[in-house]
Amino acid sequence: MLGLLLVYFIGKRFYDLSNEYNHNKWLYAILSVVVYYVAAFVLGIILALLDLLFEWGINWDNSFGWNLLGIPAGLLAVWGFYIILENKWKKSVIVVKDEIQDIGKNPEDV
Repeated sequence: MLGLLLVYFIGKRFYDLSNEYNHNKWLYAILSVVVYYVAAFVLGIILALLDLLFEWGINWDNSFGWNLLGIPAGLLAVWGFYIILENKWKKSVIVVKDEIQDIGKNPEDV
């Protein structure tokens, strides 16, 4: 249940961000959820490789514990993705200058 709530709020935040900057809303909402799950999966792969190399003896049957461990990794990746998109889209915003009010003024005054 916690996972469904996280997926909803992650997708909603990216939906709102892409709507604010006039980008494809559903694409970025779904992509954010994919980033969340891929980050948790990558954490699992890294821990599996470290367990093979250093023989830590990790209990792989504890799926609840692994799910809880994947939450911070996924949230950290989604937060980084959000910051990257927000900064990129802020730089590419085109400010439309209202030139109708400047009709009849000297070009040096504008």
